[in-house]
Amino acid sequence: MTTRSPRKVALVGCGGMENSYERALRGLSDRVQVVATVDPVIGKAKRAAASVGAATAVTDYRQILDAVDAVILVIPHHLHHGIGLACLRAGKHVLIEKPLANTEAECQELIDAADQAGRTLMVAYPLRYHPTLLKLKELIDDKTLGEVIQASIWTEQLSNRGGEGGWTFSADKLGGGQLFSHGCHYVDLLLWLLGDPVRGVHLGTHVGTEWMEGEGTSNITLEFASGALGYHFGTWGARGTKLGNSFHVHGTEGMADFDRTAGTLRIHRGNNVELIERTDANSKNLPGELGEFLDCIETGARPRTDGLDSLQGLRIIWRLYEAEERNGFADLTGLGLQVRNRLTSRK
Repeated sequence: MTTRSPRKVALVGCGGMENSYERALRGLSDRVQVVATVDPVIGKAKRAAASVGAATAVTDYRQILDAVDAVILVIPHHLHHGIGLACLRAGKHVLIEKPLANTEAECQELIDAADQAGRTLMVAYPLRYHPTLLKLKELIDDKTLGEVIQASIWTEQLSNRGGEGGWTFSADKLGGGQLFSHGCHYVDLLLWLLGDPVRGVHLGTHVGTEWMEGEGTSNITLEFASGALGYHFGTWGARGTKLGNSFHVHGTEGMADFDRTAGTLRIHRGNNVELIERTDANSKNLPGELGEFLDCIETGARPRTDGLDSLQGLRIIWRLYEAEERNGFADLTGLGLQVRNRLTSRK
């Protein structure tokens, strides 16, 4: 049996979410070697390097491209396109934090660059690899719940304001508001769970999140070709929470309830409640996401959350924003969503 050498990876961006990546990367030390960390603030890069055992900490990602096979980009949204494009053109595999980029043209350029270079471009939607959400999708697909009536998702958070002038305040740098930055996770999940949408509506407000230029609280409702409805309520202004991060799927034969905050999946039928699965509370399952990234690098398969797949979800959000400005519903047909869920080779 041939033993593969660990992939050499750089962690680019050490300002916040890198803590989660550091834990996941340490757990995959047999498959990946973090050789460098990068951040404009050298102290942050050095701290991350010490955490993951990287030998190099620098302030400019271009200094380490010759030393790595792949990069993990945990950087502000408005930097995704330029840095991601440079890495792909240098022949590196790229795992990029969501959203892929802030405009459709930027997303398409990243997708084209990955195809031209024959490299993996994967977008960080770790919940699609979460074992309990995979089980929830199985319950939907095998009709355990009957025909789906509605899937609802709640995410109630208080954002870190990050100090005056932080990039998340800016609609241009963020790409919009809470819906684009964080809600893209849950638009992606609703499409994955329920299929092709046909129309939708969005309402957002920055009441209670006045530090943001865009909406800090959003509500979306989507209608799907099956007749099912999908809903997401997301806020960065929660001063308290009951639902935390919860998923409900109502069907004609019962209701599934995934409480990600508690780590439980249950099925409710009348007064009967069945515990289906229990997982680590509030886990994002970054090891599952990183495992998929490494698998695709090795096999040439496309990730389940590749660039084109991610772009479809962002197209939904852009149409919802446009319709909100018109005080109307968004037509969500004709977006090429049939590409979702495929696992085909890049070659």
